[in-house]
Amino acid sequence: MSENREIKVPPLGESVSEATIARWTKKAGEAVTADEVLVELETDKVTLEVTAPASGVLQEIKNPQGSTVVPGDVLGLIAVGATATAAPKAAETAPQAAAVAAPAMSQQKPANADQQVPSVRRMVAENNLNIQAIQGTGKGDRITKTDVLTHLSGNQAVGTAQAALNLAPSYQSANREERVRMTRLRQRIAERLKQAQNTAAILTTFNEVDMTAINNLRAKYKENFEKKHGVKLGFMSFFVKAAIQALKEIPAVNAEIDGEDIIYKNYYDIGVAVSAPQGLVVPVVRNADMMSFADLEASIGDLGVRARDGKLSMEDMTGGTFTVSNGGIFGSLMSTPIINPPQTGIMGMHKIQERPVAIDGKVEIRPMMYIALSYDHRIIDGREAVTFLVRVKENIENPERLLLDM
Repeated sequence: MSENREIKVPPLGESVSEATIARWTKKAGEAVTADEVLVELETDKVTLEVTAPASGVLQEIKNPQGSTVVPGDVLGLIAVGATATAAPKAAETAPQAAAVAAPAMSQQKPANADQQVPSVRRMVAENNLNIQAIQGTGKGDRITKTDVLTHLSGNQAVGTAQAALNLAPSYQSANREERVRMTRLRQRIAERLKQAQNTAAILTTFNEVDMTAINNLRAKYKENFEKKHGVKLGFMSFFVKAAIQALKEIPAVNAEIDGEDIIYKNYYDIGVAVSAPQGLVVPVVRNADMMSFADLEASIGDLGVRARDGKLSMEDMTGGTFTVSNGGIFGSLMSTPIINPPQTGIMGMHKIQERPVAIDGKVEIRPMMYIALSYDHRIIDGREAVTFLVRVKENIENPERLLLDM
């Protein structure tokens, strides 16, 4: 007789008390191998992977997709050393598997039957319908309430069912609306953004940067740079370097408010806003002021890849004294970024666009970028904010200043 091993929720990290099961990679009854990823857990900061503690068969899933769990909870059981002998039970992995099945559902069901919401099950049971005869038009061929109503309309029963459930008329499209629960990360993002607006006196100032010098420098050295360092010479390293130089001159932008105190940071851990599939995340480049251009490009690139793959750790996400966000990669021409608490400033980069500008009394076409600084006006004055962006502008338009630490 095989031994059963529990699959448990691991420690989630400091200040993280619970997680949501985002996905099971296996179904009950399927064979698993030791250290194979079985479950993806989503917290309000990162996505964590839970691996199989032993080889065998996934005997039981105790918490299906969508469940909220805490460290130490049992996610499922593995029959150690067992061999899969039967088809996996798909019902145990479906989010609505715990819903009570109505008597009329005991007949053979289509593949999407276990993904129906309980109200659809009730409608099928109360009207004694044959589920096989209902055409699903929802996502993944799921049967929706409107599908049931459409089917009922052919049986002259739509009026009763519609009045009882207060649903939309059957002639409406089944795809007009779709209700999806926000992920835990998206909920946390919403909370933090609203917290920033409620607690900080956020103001944004703008400037524009002529990117001609940076473009020329990159065009001249990018091939040799990539051959020597193994990474591409992008724009982010220049802007991070330029921001750090400005932070050294305007320390309030690199500070935070703690009660009635201001904490000035004498180190520069720069958060880089990255758009991941699960939402916007801000991993941190530690001691960025001590890094070369190559080190910065490599670190930022690595964080971006791990963010997209859901591989960021809690350590990657914590801390940060200032944030740089590049909305230009999505085509944004101008925006007002929101501060990442408890930081007091965030700089937004935008799309490079050729525009006519006056140069020495003549109009020339130059590659221009708007840059923005959103800041906490409680400790940063307008003069300091404007000066900060002017220094960034000077450093980007004259990149030799960055090399000479001017």
